Amino acid sequence: MFTGIVEEAATVTHVQEGKESIEFAVDSKVCAKALKIGDSLAVNGCCLTVVNRSGLAKRIIHFDLLLETWKRTNLQFMHPGSLVNLERPLAANGRLDGHFVTGHIDGIGSILRWEQSGKDWVLEVFPPEEVMRYLVPKGSVAVDGISLTVAEVRKKSFVAWIIPHTRDHTAMSARTVSDAVNLEADILGKYVEKFVKPR
Repeated sequence: MFTGIVEEAATVTHVQEGKESIEFAVDSKVCAKALKIGDSLAVNGCCLTVVNRSGLAKRIIHFDLLLETWKRTNLQFMHPGSLVNLERPLAANGRLDGHFVTGHIDGIGSILRWEQSGKDWVLEVFPPEEVMRYLVPKGSVAVDGISLTVAEVRKKSFVAWIIPHTRDHTAMSARTVSDAVNLEADILGKYVEKFVKPR
């Protein structure tokens, strides 16, 4: 379980596609200090398992991605030099500053608008229907693992406002219009739908 409070924007160092899995590695300055093999780490909001560490101070974190994960997330568009968001799992005694994020991506969205407005930034995303139906104004959504408040729900998109700190300290600083972003809808909406849906 995660919170959507990104700890660092890390650089992708290695991507190697295989027949059954993809080798994926990032250079982490913050999260790597407390990780061991077998631990979970959210990479752009996708929960991955650490399979190895290498390099100076063991900063390079290695993952094996299933083809299913590769196809259903924007990690397929990452390459050496790309920035990705990292977050370690929520500790049982930790503070929940964002919202409950499972690390299971519901779909890939596309950035329609990403521009500065005053001191803040406006992000508009076109999501797939499986995410769109769970979005409500003032509700929560995870975009590349970042916990955001939905400012506006439009007919086929949603808008979120982002403060300079979030933009500057996450991979959003490298995103542009038309880029793909990982989306995870608020798990509360999924349970409510399950409970009220006629059987």
